[in-house]
Amino acid sequence: MRDDDYRRLLDDRARHPERIAQAAAVRRRRPLLADREQILIIAADHPARGALGVSGRPMAMASRVELLDRLVVALSRPGVDGVLGTPDIIEDLLLLGALDDKIVIGSMNRGGLQGAVFEFDDRFTAYDTESIVAMRLDGGKMLCRIGLEDERTAATLESCARAVTELSREGLAAMVEPFWSKRSGGVVRNDLSADAMIHAIHVGQALGASSARTWLKLPVIDDMERVMEATTLPTLLLGGDPSGAPDEVYASWAKALRNPGVRGLVVGRALLYPPDDDVAAAVDIAAGLLEGAAR
Repeated sequence: MRDDDYRRLLDDRARHPERIAQAAAVRRRRPLLADREQILIIAADHPARGALGVSGRPMAMASRVELLDRLVVALSRPGVDGVLGTPDIIEDLLLLGALDDKIVIGSMNRGGLQGAVFEFDDRFTAYDTESIVAMRLDGGKMLCRIGLEDERTAATLESCARAVTELSREGLAAMVEPFWSKRSGGVVRNDLSADAMIHAIHVGQALGASSARTWLKLPVIDDMERVMEATTLPTLLLGGDPSGAPDEVYASWAKALRNPGVRGLVVGRALLYPPDDDVAAAVDIAAGLLEGAAR
């Protein structure tokens, strides 16, 4: 970030907070899919859960200035359709003028902090539907981890269902990220087997009074063909914290993008913090995968 942009951002935050709402009011919007079959969204809501690690670097996302730099680069690349984030990040990007003609999805429940004893209590501590409407965002995203052995899952399901209903009534997309999860060794882990994902999909897609505007956000796993047969809802594939070599990760995305019903990618850390730190190159590869799938 240029020094004058950084100082302007700090000054706006301290002296002119009203400029956030002003920027949101004049932001140029666009339809979700527009004339594209698949879309690429950059995810940046991990820090709000205290999840700062990437590929074995526990504090990779610690610097907000560096994260904003990487986001601005990613959003400037051809083929990038938008961003998913919490209010603090979305508002910084609004002040930097980076969100015109982009899809903006507000992340809603960030209360289940990574590693906390209450991690399954995924409370809505970020955007709510009212604020998403007021800020002229294009939808809301919610994490829905289903722990059969944790009674706090009931409250999460109820809260997610309420958000889906409210967003649908406002004509906005509700992006549900469902997982079949359990605590093991003190850590909440998502079961990424095909059977578990299918169970999670069936619960997640039934939340709310209408699924008309519900989208799913699902991980790329083995047997994606069978997983995708579990839903008719538009689905975006998440990148997660990549553990394999970049070429292997990209190949798995390319294969999964060919499944009917898959409408693109929502990727954060894998593109914002690639091993060689070349954000533009990583984003361009991902955008190229969507073009290849469309052909």
